[in-house]
Amino acid sequence: MNKFFALFFFPILLIGQNFERSLSAENWKFKQVDKTNWLTATVPGTVHTDLLANQLILDPFLETNEKEVQWIEKEDWEYKTSFFLSQSEFYFNNIDLQFDGLDTYASVFLNDQLILEANNMFRIWKIPVRKYLLKGENTLKVVFKSAVKEEQNLAKKQLVQLPTDERVYSRKAPYQYGWDWGPRLVTAGIWKDVKLHFWNQLTLVNSSYKQVQLDSQKADLEFSVAVFSEKEQVILVKVNDSIKKVELQKGLHTIPIKYRINNPKLWWCNGLGEPNLYAFKISLFADLEEIESQEMNIGLRTIELIQEQDAIGKSFYFKLNGKPVFMKGANYIPEDSFLPRAADSVSQKRIEDAVAANMNMLRVWGGGVYASDAFYNACDRNGILVWQDFMFACAMYPGGRDFLENVKQEVIDNVTRIQNHPSLAIWCGNNEIDEAWHNWGWQKQLNYSKADSTQIWKDYQKVFHELIPNTLDSLYPEKKVIYWTSSPSIGWGRKESLIQGDAHYWGVWWGKEPFEMYERKVGRFMSEYGFQGMPDTTTFNYFSNGNPLEFDSESIKSHQKHPTGYETIKEYMQHDYIIPKTFENYSYVSQLLQAKGMKTAIEAHRRAKPNCMGTLYWQLNDCWPVTSWSSVDYFGNWKALHYQVKQSFENLLLSVEETKEKYQVYLINDNWQDVSGNLIVKALDFKGNILFEKSLPTISNANASQVVYSFTKKDIPKKYQKKSVVLLQFVTNEDKISTIFYWVKPKDLQLQKPTIKITKTDALTYKITSDVVAKNVFLSSDENAHFSNNYFDVLPNEIYTITVSQPVETISVKSLFNTFN
Repeated sequence: MNKFFALFFFPILLIGQNFERSLSAENWKFKQVDKTNWLTATVPGTVHTDLLANQLILDPFLETNEKEVQWIEKEDWEYKTSFFLSQSEFYFNNIDLQFDGLDTYASVFLNDQLILEANNMFRIWKIPVRKYLLKGENTLKVVFKSAVKEEQNLAKKQLVQLPTDERVYSRKAPYQYGWDWGPRLVTAGIWKDVKLHFWNQLTLVNSSYKQVQLDSQKADLEFSVAVFSEKEQVILVKVNDSIKKVELQKGLHTIPIKYRINNPKLWWCNGLGEPNLYAFKISLFADLEEIESQEMNIGLRTIELIQEQDAIGKSFYFKLNGKPVFMKGANYIPEDSFLPRAADSVSQKRIEDAVAANMNMLRVWGGGVYASDAFYNACDRNGILVWQDFMFACAMYPGGRDFLENVKQEVIDNVTRIQNHPSLAIWCGNNEIDEAWHNWGWQKQLNYSKADSTQIWKDYQKVFHELIPNTLDSLYPEKKVIYWTSSPSIGWGRKESLIQGDAHYWGVWWGKEPFEMYERKVGRFMSEYGFQGMPDTTTFNYFSNGNPLEFDSESIKSHQKHPTGYETIKEYMQHDYIIPKTFENYSYVSQLLQAKGMKTAIEAHRRAKPNCMGTLYWQLNDCWPVTSWSSVDYFGNWKALHYQVKQSFENLLLSVEETKEKYQVYLINDNWQDVSGNLIVKALDFKGNILFEKSLPTISNANASQVVYSFTKKDIPKKYQKKSVVLLQFVTNEDKISTIFYWVKPKDLQLQKPTIKITKTDALTYKITSDVVAKNVFLSSDENAHFSNNYFDVLPNEIYTITVSQPVETISVKSLFNTFN
């Protein structure tokens, strides 16, 4: 044996450590199957982004280019690379090839041998490939069939047409086919990492844990470590400082390891405590050498979904660590139409946006994808609970044996990946399918016979009432798992939706009902509702590619996916605002309108506590630059809505409810302690003159909503109603919270032209003042800096301090007065 071989080979022979090698960074090429020219590709990636990088298509996000790339979904595509296998790598007894994500119908060839036929975007595909590999050069090829054509072929084989379209036959992200906020970009590609896993006689398959007991003195955990052994052997399993000796036979073993934490710190959601995490390393040792390990962060907490009969109907709320928690948050959709280019930093930033807006829960919506590891890790670190849908939305699905088996493996892969995260609160079977089947008229539209309807509903039950919950139970042995079949449980058109389960309320927007209906239609847990707002003009300028911003522009139209979106915005706007004449002002006022509507909804939900115990608006984010329901646009710009949400989700909130005869001031407290302070009620004219002032000692009860003051509509003379404002403040020893209330709609206010002064106090801090009431002050800069507060009202004789995320040269300012014609 020569010297080089001894140095290179023997350390691995002696240590035998398992390891992984990514193949994503290899020299990948791609082409259309029926073409000959190979082009540079990126893995992870998609066909669309690779074509764009090779300048063969125009950016689908710009102008009307989405229409020009629809041909891509009808073609087959081929990817290939070669990689070198060293002698030391070839030494391993076992080598597995793992694709973390293939989108979607993919045939995989290794050294010209077909080794895999994949058909599910959401699964992890792992294939033993040692027998196919060569020492030295190896070739890997992946051929993607057109998902659209595959679905059409599958549809032809069905005896009964299912509602919606052929996409239901694919386990592929539904939103790729277009939604009322997203483009139709049905892509393909190796969308997650691809790697080789090298191991000899022993490998760590996965690990999970359960809380056996949790109290203030101790936390008793039991880890389940799944290990595969190729022979009889004695190994050590180590969980941090706990070691267990195990005698293995050949095959798969699940090894229990007990672990105790004394004086444990609990994991709490944002706003109610620290999201404490304990770091664990699970390791396998053979012959005193570490073979393989896995790391996980564990949060110690209990989570319960409480559904009990009460005077209204049936409760629906979460208890965290034994305490009822009002859930405040939003629905989360995929971060990009082309997922591989949504870096981990994007997920981290969206969670930071949620935390900054005082959220404690996000719902991963069922029409997108299971979120990235980076998303769940960020939720763990920041105390954001996750309502996790399975990826089924707004459609009926087949119930054949092959489809069900495919779904089962999808559930296993994703539950195994996600289940250890303390942020995970609930699994939900689907989005809006139960509601759609019973209330959307599908059965009548498609002229189903009674037998057809019975069979389709049976197939639904197979997936959501049997397969998914049974699989969950098998993956959570002796652990409580919260599973909710369909969100919502009852449709928004039925009165029962407001007395039990979770509710999606779309009477506002879809039903064209006024914002005031939000105050009447309050359910037990509001898991979806929303209103559109246009993005910042910088976003319009981006996708319009320098063309003038005009409503009749095809570019502007193509970035509004709701069929009557702009029409609906205008219809609501004229109820509350003077319609601006310029596009820029119109965009700004549309954001104010969106924020006003969502403030009405959110605060009505919070005032109804404890009858209502959750509010998750639609939607947090965008997958491309568009006019939509989001509060944060595709580029991360906060709309007026997100700034409003930050205030409306504060743990202490002052909120005014208008009834027929009076106004009631609520003080809502999400903290565990009573809070004492003074309630100050002050009416001012627009020049700052005090018309009325009162101060009352007030106690805000812990975890409660209460009326702390009321006044009749006669308390303010009519002549002041259009030119005065009410400032409400709750002042404690530690803090001061406030809200501003107007008697009339914004369009009826007799606003005066404000002189707004912006004074720089340091590189990142500014003071804002005005001589008269300046409503909805909007600050912007060419440097695209983020402002700590924006779209806020400035009262005379008050100083408002704001910070910017980076130094700026100049700050532009406007207020609602600037939009009056």
